[in-house]
Amino acid sequence: MAPNVLGRALVTAKWLSEAVRAGRVGTSLRVLDASWYPPQKRNAWQEFKERHIPGASFFDIEECRDQSSPYDFMLPSESHFADYVGRLGVSNDTHVVVYDGDELGTFYAPRAWWMFRAFGHKEVSVLNGGFKNWVKERHPVTAEVSQPAPAVFKAKLNTTLLKTFEEMMQNVGSLRFQVVDSRPEGRFRGTELDQGLESGHIPGAVNIPFHSFLTETGHEKSIEEIQQIFHEKKVDLSKPLTATCHKGVTACHIALAAYLCGKHDVAVYDGSWSEWFHRAPPHYKVSELKRNKA
Repeated sequence: MAPNVLGRALVTAKWLSEAVRAGRVGTSLRVLDASWYPPQKRNAWQEFKERHIPGASFFDIEECRDQSSPYDFMLPSESHFADYVGRLGVSNDTHVVVYDGDELGTFYAPRAWWMFRAFGHKEVSVLNGGFKNWVKERHPVTAEVSQPAPAVFKAKLNTTLLKTFEEMMQNVGSLRFQVVDSRPEGRFRGTELDQGLESGHIPGAVNIPFHSFLTETGHEKSIEEIQQIFHEKKVDLSKPLTATCHKGVTACHIALAAYLCGKHDVAVYDGSWSEWFHRAPPHYKVSELKRNKA
Protein backbone atom coordinates (compact mmCIF):
# COMPACT_ATOMS: atom_id res chain seq x y z
CA MET A 1 0.00 0.00 0.00
CA ALA A 2 1.37 3.43 -0.98
CA PRO A 3 2.32 5.50 2.09
CA ASN A 4 0.67 8.62 0.74
CA VAL A 5 -2.04 9.43 -1.79
CA LEU A 6 0.41 11.72 -3.58
CA GLY A 7 2.69 8.79 -4.34
CA ARG A 8 5.88 7.23 -3.05
CA ALA A 9 7.82 10.49 -3.45
CA LEU A 10 6.05 11.80 -0.35
CA VAL A 11 5.15 10.22 2.96
CA THR A 12 2.92 11.78 5.60
CA ALA A 13 3.96 12.46 9.18
CA LYS A 14 1.20 10.06 10.28
CA TRP A 15 2.63 7.21 8.17
CA LEU A 16 6.19 7.80 9.37
CA SER A 17 5.12 8.20 12.99
CA GLU A 18 3.37 4.83 12.84
CA ALA A 19 6.50 3.29 11.32
CA VAL A 20 8.67 4.80 14.07
CA ARG A 21 6.35 3.63 16.85
CA ALA A 22 6.18 0.14 15.32
CA GLY A 23 9.97 -0.09 15.37
CA ARG A 24 10.28 -0.34 11.59
CA VAL A 25 13.20 2.09 11.31
CA GLY A 26 16.21 -0.08 10.56
CA THR A 27 17.76 -1.86 7.60
CA SER A 28 14.59 -1.63 5.50
CA LEU A 29 13.63 1.94 6.46
CA ARG A 30 16.08 4.74 7.14
CA VAL A 31 15.17 8.30 8.10
CA LEU A 32 17.65 11.06 7.24
CA ASP A 33 17.72 14.68 8.44
CA ALA A 34 19.10 16.64 5.47
CA SER A 35 18.93 20.08 7.08
CA TRP A 36 21.41 22.79 6.13
CA TYR A 37 21.41 26.44 7.15
CA PRO A 38 23.74 29.41 6.63
CA PRO A 39 26.32 29.02 9.46
CA GLN A 40 25.62 32.49 10.82
CA LYS A 41 21.92 31.67 11.29
CA ARG A 42 21.51 28.10 12.53
CA ASN A 43 23.63 25.00 13.19
CA ALA A 44 21.96 21.97 11.57
CA TRP A 45 24.16 19.35 13.25
CA GLN A 46 23.74 20.90 16.70
CA GLU A 47 19.97 21.08 16.27
CA PHE A 48 19.92 17.45 15.13
CA LYS A 49 21.78 16.38 18.29
CA GLU A 50 19.24 18.24 20.40
CA ARG A 51 16.07 17.03 18.67
CA HIS A 52 15.24 14.78 15.73
CA ILE A 53 12.93 11.98 14.61
CA PRO A 54 13.71 8.78 16.56
CA GLY A 55 16.07 6.52 14.63
CA ALA A 56 17.06 9.26 12.17
CA SER A 57 20.62 9.87 11.02
CA PHE A 58 22.14 13.17 9.92
CA PHE A 59 22.71 13.51 6.17
CA ASP A 60 25.50 16.08 5.93
CA ILE A 61 25.17 17.78 2.56
CA GLU A 62 28.50 19.54 3.22
CA GLU A 63 30.24 16.17 3.40
CA CYS A 64 28.27 14.35 0.69
CA ARG A 65 29.33 16.56 -2.22
CA ASP A 66 32.20 17.11 -4.65
CA GLN A 67 34.54 18.93 -2.31
CA SER A 68 37.02 19.63 -5.12
CA SER A 69 34.50 21.75 -7.03
CA PRO A 70 34.55 25.55 -6.74
CA TYR A 71 30.74 25.44 -6.66
CA ASP A 72 28.62 24.56 -3.63
CA PHE A 73 26.93 21.18 -3.22
CA MET A 74 27.88 19.63 -6.58
CA LEU A 75 27.17 15.88 -6.78
CA PRO A 76 29.92 13.67 -5.35
CA SER A 77 31.34 10.70 -7.26
CA GLU A 78 29.49 7.38 -7.31
CA SER A 79 31.99 5.87 -4.87
CA HIS A 80 31.83 8.86 -2.51
CA PHE A 81 28.02 8.76 -2.40
CA ALA A 82 27.92 4.98 -2.01
CA ASP A 83 30.41 5.03 0.84
CA TYR A 84 28.70 7.92 2.60
CA VAL A 85 25.13 6.57 2.56
CA GLY A 86 26.39 3.06 3.28
CA ARG A 87 27.80 4.41 6.55
CA LEU A 88 24.30 5.71 7.31
CA GLY A 89 22.95 2.18 7.03
CA VAL A 90 21.40 2.63 3.58
CA SER A 91 21.52 -0.28 1.12
CA ASN A 92 19.95 -0.55 -2.33
CA ASP A 93 16.95 -2.24 -0.70
CA THR A 94 16.33 0.45 1.92
CA HIS A 95 13.35 2.79 1.79
CA VAL A 96 14.85 6.21 2.58
CA VAL A 97 12.77 9.06 4.02
CA VAL A 98 14.40 12.50 4.04
CA TYR A 99 13.33 15.65 5.86
CA ASP A 100 14.73 18.97 7.05
CA GLY A 101 13.96 21.49 9.76
CA ASP A 102 13.56 24.61 7.66
CA GLU A 103 10.90 27.08 8.78
CA LEU A 104 9.25 26.83 5.34
CA GLY A 105 8.54 23.15 6.00
CA THR A 106 10.83 21.77 3.31
CA PHE A 107 13.97 23.24 1.77
CA TYR A 108 16.97 20.89 1.48
CA ALA A 109 15.15 17.54 1.69
CA PRO A 110 14.22 17.49 -2.04
CA ARG A 111 17.93 17.89 -2.85
CA ALA A 112 18.74 14.72 -0.88
CA TRP A 113 15.73 13.01 -2.52
CA TRP A 114 17.06 13.93 -5.97
CA MET A 115 20.62 12.86 -5.10
CA PHE A 116 19.43 9.37 -4.19
CA ARG A 117 17.44 9.16 -7.41
CA ALA A 118 20.40 10.48 -9.44
CA PHE A 119 22.48 7.61 -8.08
CA GLY A 120 19.88 5.03 -9.04
CA HIS A 121 17.89 4.66 -5.82
CA LYS A 122 14.14 4.42 -6.38
CA GLU A 123 12.77 3.93 -2.85
CA VAL A 124 13.22 7.45 -1.52
CA SER A 125 10.58 9.82 -0.15
CA VAL A 126 10.32 13.32 1.29
CA LEU A 127 8.48 13.79 4.58
CA ASN A 128 5.56 16.01 3.58
CA GLY A 129 5.55 19.13 5.77
CA GLY A 130 9.02 18.52 7.16
CA PHE A 131 10.18 18.51 10.76
CA LYS A 132 8.31 21.74 11.50
CA ASN A 133 4.97 20.02 11.05
CA TRP A 134 6.21 16.78 12.63
CA VAL A 135 6.79 18.73 15.85
CA LYS A 136 3.58 20.76 15.46
CA GLU A 137 1.57 17.54 15.20
CA ARG A 138 3.27 16.23 18.37
CA HIS A 139 4.96 13.22 16.87
CA PRO A 140 7.87 11.74 18.86
CA VAL A 141 11.32 13.37 18.96
CA THR A 142 14.56 12.37 20.65
CA ALA A 143 18.07 13.62 21.39
CA GLU A 144 19.47 10.10 21.21
CA VAL A 145 21.86 9.79 18.26
CA SER A 146 21.61 6.29 16.84
CA GLN A 147 24.48 4.40 15.24
CA PRO A 148 23.09 2.42 12.29
CA ALA A 149 24.89 -0.72 11.19
CA PRO A 150 26.87 0.00 8.00
CA ALA A 151 25.36 -1.28 4.75
CA VAL A 152 26.52 -1.77 1.19
CA PHE A 153 25.14 0.69 -1.36
CA LYS A 154 26.03 0.44 -5.04
CA ALA A 155 25.64 3.77 -6.83
CA LYS A 156 25.15 4.20 -10.57
CA LEU A 157 24.76 7.76 -11.83
CA ASN A 158 21.65 8.28 -13.97
CA THR A 159 22.94 10.98 -16.31
CA THR A 160 19.43 11.68 -17.65
CA LEU A 161 18.65 13.40 -14.34
CA LEU A 162 21.68 15.69 -14.51
CA LYS A 163 22.63 18.57 -16.80
CA THR A 164 26.12 20.05 -17.19
CA PHE A 165 27.18 23.57 -18.09
CA GLU A 166 28.06 22.42 -21.61
CA GLU A 167 24.60 20.92 -22.13
CA MET A 168 22.94 24.09 -20.86
CA MET A 169 25.07 26.20 -23.24
CA GLN A 170 24.07 24.03 -26.19
CA ASN A 171 20.41 24.28 -25.24
CA VAL A 172 20.41 28.10 -25.47
CA GLY A 173 20.68 27.65 -29.22
CA SER A 174 18.91 24.34 -29.76
CA LEU A 175 16.06 24.69 -27.21
CA ARG A 176 15.92 20.89 -26.98
CA PHE A 177 14.52 21.07 -23.45
CA GLN A 178 12.53 23.54 -21.34
CA VAL A 179 14.28 25.27 -18.43
CA VAL A 180 12.51 26.27 -15.21
CA ASP A 181 14.32 28.48 -12.68
CA SER A 182 13.12 28.10 -9.07
CA ARG A 183 14.68 31.26 -7.58
CA PRO A 184 12.69 34.26 -6.29
CA GLU A 185 11.41 36.56 -9.03
CA GLY A 186 13.80 39.43 -8.24
CA ARG A 187 16.86 37.21 -8.59
CA PHE A 188 15.51 35.68 -11.79
CA ARG A 189 14.80 39.09 -13.33
CA GLY A 190 18.14 40.49 -12.22
CA THR A 191 16.75 43.22 -10.00
CA GLU A 192 18.30 42.02 -6.72
CA LEU A 193 21.56 40.34 -5.72
CA ASP A 194 21.64 36.54 -5.66
CA GLN A 195 23.60 35.62 -2.53
CA GLY A 196 26.30 38.13 -3.37
CA LEU A 197 26.28 37.61 -7.14
CA GLU A 198 24.78 39.80 -9.80
CA SER A 199 21.56 38.06 -10.76
CA GLY A 200 19.63 37.28 -13.91
CA HIS A 201 18.77 34.10 -15.73
CA ILE A 202 19.65 31.70 -18.51
CA PRO A 203 18.10 32.73 -21.88
CA GLY A 204 14.76 31.03 -22.45
CA ALA A 205 14.24 30.02 -18.82
CA VAL A 206 10.83 30.30 -17.13
CA ASN A 207 10.53 31.40 -13.51
CA ILE A 208 8.54 29.36 -10.96
CA PRO A 209 9.76 30.20 -7.43
CA PHE A 210 10.03 26.92 -5.53
CA HIS A 211 7.77 28.02 -2.68
CA SER A 212 4.91 28.22 -5.21
CA PHE A 213 4.53 24.47 -4.72
CA LEU A 214 4.16 24.71 -0.93
CA THR A 215 1.06 25.53 1.07
CA GLU A 216 1.09 28.10 3.87
CA THR A 217 1.63 25.26 6.34
CA GLY A 218 4.68 23.99 4.44
CA HIS A 219 3.09 20.93 2.85
CA GLU A 220 3.24 20.09 -0.85
CA LYS A 221 0.26 21.40 -2.79
CA SER A 222 -2.18 18.99 -4.46
CA ILE A 223 -1.36 17.44 -7.81
CA GLU A 224 -4.13 19.51 -9.43
CA GLU A 225 -2.69 22.75 -8.02
CA ILE A 226 0.84 21.80 -9.12
CA GLN A 227 -0.34 20.96 -12.63
CA GLN A 228 -2.10 24.33 -12.80
CA ILE A 229 1.10 26.14 -11.79
CA PHE A 230 3.04 24.48 -14.60
CA HIS A 231 0.18 25.12 -17.03
CA GLU A 232 0.00 28.83 -16.19
CA LYS A 233 3.74 29.15 -16.91
CA LYS A 234 3.28 27.25 -20.21
CA VAL A 235 5.55 24.43 -19.06
CA ASP A 236 4.66 21.23 -20.93
CA LEU A 237 5.23 18.20 -18.69
CA SER A 238 5.06 15.91 -21.71
CA LYS A 239 8.31 17.42 -23.02
CA PRO A 240 11.92 17.42 -21.73
CA LEU A 241 12.45 19.68 -18.73
CA THR A 242 15.46 20.84 -16.72
CA ALA A 243 15.38 22.72 -13.41
CA THR A 244 17.90 25.30 -12.25
CA CYS A 245 18.31 27.68 -9.28
CA HIS A 246 21.29 29.22 -7.47
CA LYS A 247 23.25 26.11 -6.50
CA GLY A 248 21.15 23.09 -7.45
CA VAL A 249 19.08 22.87 -4.26
CA THR A 250 15.66 24.46 -4.75
CA ALA A 251 15.70 23.26 -8.38
CA CYS A 252 15.00 19.86 -6.86
CA HIS A 253 11.62 21.19 -5.70
CA ILE A 254 10.74 21.54 -9.40
CA ALA A 255 11.81 17.93 -10.00
CA LEU A 256 9.75 16.75 -7.02
CA ALA A 257 6.65 18.70 -8.06
CA ALA A 258 6.84 17.32 -11.60
CA TYR A 259 7.43 13.82 -10.22
CA LEU A 260 4.19 14.04 -8.27
CA CYS A 261 2.46 14.83 -11.56
CA GLY A 262 3.88 11.68 -13.12
CA LYS A 263 6.94 13.20 -14.82
CA HIS A 264 9.90 11.28 -13.43
CA ASP A 265 12.68 12.46 -15.75
CA VAL A 266 13.23 16.12 -14.85
CA ALA A 267 16.95 16.89 -14.90
CA VAL A 268 18.70 19.32 -12.55
CA TYR A 269 21.45 21.68 -13.69
CA ASP A 270 23.80 20.97 -10.81
CA GLY A 271 25.97 24.07 -11.12
CA SER A 272 22.97 26.36 -11.64
CA TRP A 273 23.41 30.15 -11.46
CA SER A 274 26.54 29.99 -9.29
CA GLU A 275 28.34 28.21 -12.16
CA TRP A 276 26.50 29.94 -15.02
CA PHE A 277 27.38 33.39 -13.66
CA HIS A 278 31.10 32.59 -13.64
CA ARG A 279 31.33 30.65 -16.91
CA ALA A 280 28.68 31.87 -19.36
CA PRO A 281 29.41 34.78 -21.74
CA PRO A 282 27.79 38.11 -20.75
CA HIS A 283 25.08 37.97 -23.44
CA TYR A 284 23.93 34.62 -22.01
CA LYS A 285 23.03 36.26 -18.69
CA VAL A 286 19.63 37.92 -19.03
CA SER A 287 19.11 40.78 -16.58
CA GLU A 288 16.49 43.55 -16.52
CA LEU A 289 18.85 45.70 -14.48
CA LYS A 290 21.55 45.56 -17.15
CA ARG A 291 18.97 46.13 -19.88
CA ASN A 292 17.65 49.23 -18.12
CA LYS A 293 21.15 50.64 -17.69
CA ALA A 294 22.00 50.11 -21.35
